[in-house]
Amino acid sequence: MYDIVIVGAGTAGLSAAIYAERAGKKALVLEAAAYGGQIINTPDIENYPGIAHISGFDFATGLYNQAKDLGAEIKFEKVLGIETDGNEKIVKTSGGEYRCKAVILATGAKNRPLGLDNEKELVGKGVSYCATCDGMFFRNQPVAVNGGGNTAVEDAEFLANFCSKVYIIHRRDAFRADEKEVERLKAKENVEFILNATVTKLNADDKGLKSIEVTDKNTKEVRTLEVNGLFVAIGQSPDNTAFANVTKLDSKGYIEAGEDLKTGTDGIFTAGDCRTKTVRQLTTAASDGAVAALAACAYIDAL
Repeated sequence: MYDIVIVGAGTAGLSAAIYAERAGKKALVLEAAAYGGQIINTPDIENYPGIAHISGFDFATGLYNQAKDLGAEIKFEKVLGIETDGNEKIVKTSGGEYRCKAVILATGAKNRPLGLDNEKELVGKGVSYCATCDGMFFRNQPVAVNGGGNTAVEDAEFLANFCSKVYIIHRRDAFRADEKEVERLKAKENVEFILNATVTKLNADDKGLKSIEVTDKNTKEVRTLEVNGLFVAIGQSPDNTAFANVTKLDSKGYIEAGEDLKTGTDGIFTAGDCRTKTVRQLTTAASDGAVAALAACAYIDAL
């Protein structure tokens, strides 16, 4: 019997575990894959208050060790669903089930695919969703980045440092990314902007990606780009369908919750990128974790 079960070992989930343990509650963190979430793919964090520079892996490892040292239990099991039993919650996983008084859902979000034929088969063979993870495989080779947000622009700038050519493809005529980042990318001589266009086809042989076809949204003209790598950065999507019986999801699958992080089911809270929110940053994930943990503790104390 645990006080709080936290689903997800990203920044929000591990922050929640730290605050829960410091409040004297017994916390269990359940994670389907690896701890840290998507931040582990970031080579240099420079926007977290009080820390000028740190790698995403080091940041996540620090959180993980801090939570464990405080007494949090962390198990690597996939959560399959949640049921309520009076004031108790039953969290069912691939390894069994756990009873607790409160649950914090901090499942994060995953990269959104383009949805093209053979895209899944080409992951690891030219298609990637993480430039910092796979970019170095394409040194001195032409690549493309698809997306218009900060991640896409940052990926293109990173790749331009060692790839021979970088195309950045965006379906609109203006970027959602910070203007400062866009201007910095425009200064790169080996970067070409392709706007009002979408990637419509992936061409490959048995060795991997060879080229992509890009279609202009206005003229319908199709252009073939000879690239060995395509980095997809078109946003993220949550995976909360297993919790639809105990939470309300919006049209995109995010858990509906306000700044109090309550889901609408007593004793079930949420935190981080998996919930409806405007800003999804490292600082807001950590903040959510703290708020959700303290709210869960208050709920337990009132039982």
